[in-house]
Amino acid sequence: MTISAKTWARIGAVAFIAFAALVSALSLRTGRQAPAPFAVPAAQDSAAADPLVVELYHCQALGQAGASDPDCLRAWAENRRRFLAPGALPEAKLPAPSMFAAASSAADQAEARPMDGRP
Repeated sequence: MTISAKTWARIGAVAFIAFAALVSALSLRTGRQAPAPFAVPAAQDSAAADPLVVELYHCQALGQAGASDPDCLRAWAENRRRFLAPGALPEAKLPAPSMFAAASSAADQAEARPMDGRP
């Protein structure tokens, strides 16, 4: 006695449903938590005095909805205008790097020495 294709399809469907139920039960068991609400990072507190930065963080928290929000569209346009303005120096607006300050100063001193090894 051979098993027909129709019977194999039914067996496959039942196996798929059982697998989907198992995966669902395991994901419910782990108790995934919802992500925390978005807040302005602590490192950006000095930049938070700028209302544009606050608005950009708000738009980032909106996700896909920010693409249709008129306030977000205005904030992104203003950010582009500031960033791409002639004479704009985005590097000057960034906080000073403190994490790699020692490494960069050592590299600067090494570059200042002549290539023949004499100080």
